[in-house]
Amino acid sequence: MLQSRWAIEKVVLVWVLLLFFTASVVLASQQASLAARPSREADFVPHVGAFCHKGWCHGQNINTGVSAWKTRTPRDDPHRSNSSSGFYNTTLLPLRFEPLPFGSIKPLGWLDRQLDLMANGLPGHLHEFYRPIKNATWLGGHEEYSWLNEAWPYHYNALVPLAWTTDNARLKHHVLRVTDWVIDHQHADGWLGPEQDAARRNFWGRYPLFLGLMQLVEAEPELGTTMILPAMHRFVHLMYSMLRDGHQGYVWKPGDLFDEQWGRSRAADMVLALQWLYEKHPMGNEEKIHYCMREMYEMAYDWSYWFSEDQYLKEDLDLYPEELTRSLFPYVHGVNAGQGLKWGAVMRRLVQDDQFLNTTRNGVNWTLQYHGTPSGAVIGDERLAGLSPVRGTELCSVVESIFSLSYLYHALGDRDFADKTERAAYNALPVMLMPHWWAHQYIAQTNQPVSHRLESTPFWNVGPFGQTFGTEPNFPCCTVNMQGYAKYVPAMFVKDGEDGLAHALIGPAHVSATLKKRNHVRVRCDTNYPFSNYLNYEITATRAFHFSFRVPSWALLDSSVVVVDSGKRHALTPHNASGLHTMIIPAGRTRVEVSFGADLRVEARANDTVSIYHGALLYALPLAGNYSTSRPANYPGTQAPPQAKDWSILPREPWNVAIDITTLKFHEYANRYDRWLPHPIWHEDQSPVSVSALGCQVDWELKDGYAPNPPAKGQRNCTGRAFPVELRPYGSAKLHMAELPTVDLRPRSRDLWRP
Repeated sequence: MLQSRWAIEKVVLVWVLLLFFTASVVLASQQASLAARPSREADFVPHVGAFCHKGWCHGQNINTGVSAWKTRTPRDDPHRSNSSSGFYNTTLLPLRFEPLPFGSIKPLGWLDRQLDLMANGLPGHLHEFYRPIKNATWLGGHEEYSWLNEAWPYHYNALVPLAWTTDNARLKHHVLRVTDWVIDHQHADGWLGPEQDAARRNFWGRYPLFLGLMQLVEAEPELGTTMILPAMHRFVHLMYSMLRDGHQGYVWKPGDLFDEQWGRSRAADMVLALQWLYEKHPMGNEEKIHYCMREMYEMAYDWSYWFSEDQYLKEDLDLYPEELTRSLFPYVHGVNAGQGLKWGAVMRRLVQDDQFLNTTRNGVNWTLQYHGTPSGAVIGDERLAGLSPVRGTELCSVVESIFSLSYLYHALGDRDFADKTERAAYNALPVMLMPHWWAHQYIAQTNQPVSHRLESTPFWNVGPFGQTFGTEPNFPCCTVNMQGYAKYVPAMFVKDGEDGLAHALIGPAHVSATLKKRNHVRVRCDTNYPFSNYLNYEITATRAFHFSFRVPSWALLDSSVVVVDSGKRHALTPHNASGLHTMIIPAGRTRVEVSFGADLRVEARANDTVSIYHGALLYALPLAGNYSTSRPANYPGTQAPPQAKDWSILPREPWNVAIDITTLKFHEYANRYDRWLPHPIWHEDQSPVSVSALGCQVDWELKDGYAPNPPAKGQRNCTGRAFPVELRPYGSAKLHMAELPTVDLRPRSRDLWRP
């Protein structure tokens, strides 16, 4: 009988420590505690030579710091420009758009209901039963899934915006209680976290903590001033000392007991938080904050090195030698790839080198062009995986990509970044959650006609339950890092200059802001976007100001209009770079109505397949399924709330379908513009829009329990008569086919079925 994943991880890690460190009794005891929990991946054995997860089954080079990485730091860049070598301006470059204080923006309509589902679902109840959170090492407990101690900070970074965006008293009370506990137990030297041994201290787990604290300071300024900011600055004082002492806690050196790659790959997250502290609440600590930003940048794994023609791998990584892909692991890890998208923009503010503009644009374009799904996510089942619809997209990578892309629009103002943010938020995210937010996938497949235990996985390092819906279907990181829409809503509106307010990410929301310190502005956008393309703004202002809304790049300008106070129809004139249509709104009350013209779009995909879009939504062939449930594998009986279940979904209708794209037609239903859309909107039967087509079944069968790559062109003859099919929004179709082979169903076509 095969060993459990946790037991395998224990053996491998202990072996590494014995080989390189002469492991102590204390370390062996802690590892035994962390490995104690059972897992339903009991028969999962990682691919030969593959990394497991976050310091558990990694090769010796990670744990010992004997570098085998094909990485580079900015300090080692031989082509480094003089302007970025050792000299730093003490003023940071401004963001293109200024984020509004957290709490200024609230969701409306279907989006508000989604946030409520999150608060009342798994994201809002994890702390009550999920062991790595309820009994977190950060809170004096003994449960963690990794020696990086990242579970609780991940959850904290997601829960703070959820609690205050929904104004949920239960969640706010919990956040305040645990924040008080963590700060009250801050170490005397300023360290935040459970690590006692200096050799075990690594900065990475502090990154999501600082991002969460940032939001809480803005939501509760008085608490920030009296408790949170002093704690953050105490930590910065210590970080300053540690970085001066050979980059302790950041760069591995002999004797250290941490895996450095996560902190150095994801340095932009902490630098972003330090930039906020530096500009908003320096408290006389500017010099040390600036030093920490500089040193973290100098010794970070340089994403501009990876996002270069000489280094970036543009093919399926399985086609490259394993030695090469292993050496690039910090760059090709799927979640790192999502977080790394914002690296150039974050560091550009510090370095003030516009070469990072190309770095950032190349990084986003290449990642999604060569390793992206049609839903806007990164294909990476723990490692980038090319373009096959069989391979997996990790939920952690989806939420981190949404955060990175929304930051990029704020920082640089390229409309493309906002378009990509919406594509991921309205397609890649909802497809991975059950409609009531009580179960999630670890990874999703673009073509997934079945969700069950796989006989043999096609993934690089994901177990047989990874594409099922459940409480903890694979590694725990995607259970705790469930940011969802909680971090999307605060990015929806931005300030544009001193007297401008812009709707950056389109969706139902309202915002309150003060411009020029005296102009009090309120904007309410009632819309069913992305299910409809009609926006209704109700605006009040004490003085005139510039109001903008982003026009998506897919909008057809010749059929898009804006109307002010029921007056004349005006054409949209979006800015070439930002996509913003700007108008002057007078003092008083103003109504603005916007309609974006849209048409069906057919995007060519790998294997001579296509994906179908209308507006911001991707459409897929939905498959009705037979649903069965069981109690969460690691939380049997009453150890988890009754709503928490593990799911298996088997299709009960044909999935092996090819379509004739000349027959595509968009449909809207009577409720598309209703005040209240069906709830929950991401249920497979609730969408107010669809696309019809003619299709037929082709010779295409499951392999090892999943759908393999589609049959090649020329091997797609219909196996039966053509029939009408209805495509639905991808996010609502838990079983789906979103990269579809095509056939010609015209009379006398060679593709037609012949009895």
